[in-house]
Formats: sequence, C-alpha cells, structure tokens
Amino acid sequence: MHMLRFLLILPLALLISIPAALGQKFPGLDKSPADIVYLRKGNKPIVKVVYSRPAKSDRQIFGDLVPYGKVWRTGANEATEIKFYQDVVFGDKPVKAGTYVLFSIPGETSWTLILNSELDQWGSYGYKDKYDVARTEIVPAKVSDPIEYFSIAFRDEAGGGVMMLGWDMVLAEVPIKW
Repeated sequence: MHMLRFLLILPLALLISIPAALGQKFPGLDKSPADIVYLRKGNKPIVKVVYSRPAKSDRQIFGDLVPYGKVWRTGANEATEIKFYQDVVFGDKPVKAGTYVLFSIPGETSWTLILNSELDQWGSYGYKDKYDVARTEIVPAKVSDPIEYFSIAFRDEAGGGVMMLGWDMVLAEVPIKW
C-alpha cells in the first residue's frame, strides 16, 4: 500500500517541480565583468581592488567616452573599491587602513586619483568631494599596443608596489608604500 502511494505521488511531485525548475532565469554575463586584484607582501594582502572591466570595442576612450577633466568611476558599473589592509602612502598621500572608492580625473597630461570614503556608489554620479580622503597626481604614459579591457594590476617594488591602470593607449601608475 505504501509503495502504491509513493508511485502515485512521485509523478505528481515531478510535474509540480519541472515548471519551477524551468522558470529559474539567471542574467547573462555582464558586458563589463567584475575583477579583483591584490597587492601582497608574501601571503599577506596589503591592497585589494574590486572593479569592472569595460572593453574598448573600437571606441575612442580618453577624451571621448571618458571625458578629460571629469570624475570617472575608474572602471564600469559600480565605482571601483580599494581596500588597504594597513596604513600606506598612496602616491604622495598617507592613507589609513580601510576601504575607499577609487575615482579618477583623467587629463591629457596628468591624472588625479581620488580616494573617497562614500562606499557602494554606482558610477560616479553621486560623487561628493567632501568625502575625499586623499588626492594624488600622476602622469600617464602612452603604450605601443592598445589595451582592449580596462585593467588594474600591481607590480612589486622595494618597500611597496605600483598600481597600474591601463586601457586603450594609456598606462597610469601610482606608487603605494608601506
């Protein structure tokens, strides 16, 4: 008798669960995928950056898509976040351990990098300079081959490292010391 009930209930349960399983929809891949990069001293993290990587896609980037002289989220989608696991010197500015938003103001001959304490922002639309923690100036360089996806990477150096931001024909670098 128990087996007969089981055999009657099983097909009904399957019929109910199939539409629910088919109804699950997940979004497709983001056109500007998120990425995470670390600067480490041995196995110890010093800096972590969470950002999105837009593609060049045959577009003119700096001075057009990313206008000169305007605050940029330094990537795509949500504003880029940077976490310092200890106190550092970012460019030429001392910065306390903590998490910040990394904004940029690209220019033709120099960039301003901004650390801002107002987290969880979409883009740079809500940027308020009253939350700036540090600003540092850097001079970008031209590269010989275009960089298709906006990229952030670190290079080790004695007493710290260098954060490299590259996209299109531009490479901008900022030293980080501890």
